[in-house]
Amino acid sequence: MASLLFVSYSGVFGGAERVLLDCAGAVSEPLVACPEGALAARARAAGIDVVAIRGHRPNARGSVADRLLAPARLLAHALELRALARAVEPDAVVGWGMRSAIACLALPERYRVAIAHHDMLPGPLIAAALRRAARRAMVVIVPSAAVALDLDPGGRLTEPLRVVNPGVDLERFAAPRAPVDPPEVLVLGALVAWKRPDFALEAGALARRAVPGLRLRLAGAPLFDDETMLRRLRERAAAPDLAGAVEIVGHPIEAGAALARAACLLHCAPAEPFGLAVVEALAAGCPAVVPASGGPAEIVDEWCALAYPPGDVAAAARAIVEVVSDSGLATRMGEAGRRRARARFERSRTVSLFADALAPMQGDRGFLGGSASDRDAQGPGRLALVTVTRNSRAELEALLASVARHLPGAEVVVVDNDSSDGSLDAARRWPFVTAVALGRNVGFGTACNRGLEEVCAPVTALVNPDVELLDDSLLDLCSEALRDDRAERLLAPLVLRGDLTRQDSVHPTPTSAADLIASVVSPAVVPTAIGAALWPWRSSTPRRVGWAIGAALVARTGTLRRLGPFDETIFLYGEDLDLGLRAARNGVQTWFWPSGRVVHHGAHAARSEFGGEPFERLARGRHEVVARRLGRRRAAIDDRAQEVTFASRLAAKRALGRAAERERLQLRAVRALGARGGRS
Repeated sequence: MASLLFVSYSGVFGGAERVLLDCAGAVSEPLVACPEGALAARARAAGIDVVAIRGHRPNARGSVADRLLAPARLLAHALELRALARAVEPDAVVGWGMRSAIACLALPERYRVAIAHHDMLPGPLIAAALRRAARRAMVVIVPSAAVALDLDPGGRLTEPLRVVNPGVDLERFAAPRAPVDPPEVLVLGALVAWKRPDFALEAGALARRAVPGLRLRLAGAPLFDDETMLRRLRERAAAPDLAGAVEIVGHPIEAGAALARAACLLHCAPAEPFGLAVVEALAAGCPAVVPASGGPAEIVDEWCALAYPPGDVAAAARAIVEVVSDSGLATRMGEAGRRRARARFERSRTVSLFADALAPMQGDRGFLGGSASDRDAQGPGRLALVTVTRNSRAELEALLASVARHLPGAEVVVVDNDSSDGSLDAARRWPFVTAVALGRNVGFGTACNRGLEEVCAPVTALVNPDVELLDDSLLDLCSEALRDDRAERLLAPLVLRGDLTRQDSVHPTPTSAADLIASVVSPAVVPTAIGAALWPWRSSTPRRVGWAIGAALVARTGTLRRLGPFDETIFLYGEDLDLGLRAARNGVQTWFWPSGRVVHHGAHAARSEFGGEPFERLARGRHEVVARRLGRRRAAIDDRAQEVTFASRLAAKRALGRAAERERLQLRAVRALGARGGRS
């Protein structure tokens, strides 16, 4: 399982998100849940597993519509977090940011919760909710004493409240200083109203009266595509007292290079919770001009920065003139800033302090790559994975990368059914992969059987190429499969969709009582504890099932070889059902084992081969397997049960006004099968 689940309401990438990735990257088995965007892309590039959650516009203080919709958006986030935690069952949940922290209130008490809160409170209602969330948390981490005081003015949260200053990689800012001439004042950060970029323009205009050649550079992107902000800034910059002296970049830049050429950094936000740009200026040896309030006032001292009263444009302008007019002063301030950054704001120090704060929540797992797992250290060496590709390059690369992260030491066999997209080349780049080129498309089952011949490990996991590992939990199934006190079994892990909701991956035997009842009853109206017998994929504990989908199955290698595992007369579809029924006849039970988990992105082969899900092939494949293994009478009963299932789902979705095209096509396929007497 994931040791820590980091949850962020927003997918943007700023100072707080940099710290998130620093800390998540140092955790054993982290998982980051956030909307698609810059944060998700950076996390994946850092080798951190990401689950994409629903994106919401984060600016609750924007338009009237934003304010009205904010409670509904927060509720949706809380419900999604609750479902996500149930799917992942992490050691602990870290609510990253104000909204995710409040959403943690929706979690049952059994979950350990930490809060990383980065902002000043916007109003009394949010403040009350966040303080309640903080009382529920085991630890609350804030970036500055200013945020701590804002959150907890009465000192009631003294025990769980930790101030951890964000840090930077000092090497990124080690370039020699080379300020440009004429002097340039840098404003670094997102162009949002509360950071007061308009204040920078007014201070710059006043400073130019004393230093006519002075230039301003505003480097940062507007959040939420706020073109209104950019337009207003550009209109002010075009006025006579600033014309030609202002560059508004409008997108993020490389901070180290920008600070190396700047005469000073100007920070304008009067209520900044921390101010990572100020830390970066110190690390770069760039003098800073900051308001004497909030986080920046804690970052600097009188040796490395000049402070002005918050909101005082004239005082800010005088400070700018002082530092850009005295090169000796600027040099001394820059050197003092580097010393202060080394002493207080080095990135490894931040990670260490986070580790100390979160250590009690991680069970036996640890930071900085450590893990005290009770699994055998050679566990991955006992497990092999076999997968079959057919134009699956992108999916295969994601699978193999996840194996490298979570199961180093496991062998992987990739059997290729004559792909034309470079799937084999992708497989051969990984040293732990044995690639088997068949030269023609022999079908899924035959290719799986061929791959099994290459396996040396005592346990094999058969996985689709569009599966990804979330963690090393397949080792739980490996250990279970090797138990001497249990009979041979096929073990099916919990299969999660890309959004980490559960896939209906295990089922009762066709035409059994449970299967027939499930065909006429909706899972939505049956409590989970009762419904697990009808829909076993909902269970939170191991249970015997009739069969499991072939996206992920684990068993002793010898057991699979004895079973085939697949019937090679079946080219595609129905081979997993057939395996479950044949295994039962041979005394091999199939069990759902939800402590092991994988993510299944689904239907990639159908999309590439058939342009979508081939519902008629699926219906025909199921019918033929049931007829062969259970008899034609039970196959006819199963066809009618499938028809009832799809018809009821179609009616329910239409009644709710939801899209039901998939159910309509499934129903049509089953009815067409019946019209042909169940034969192709």
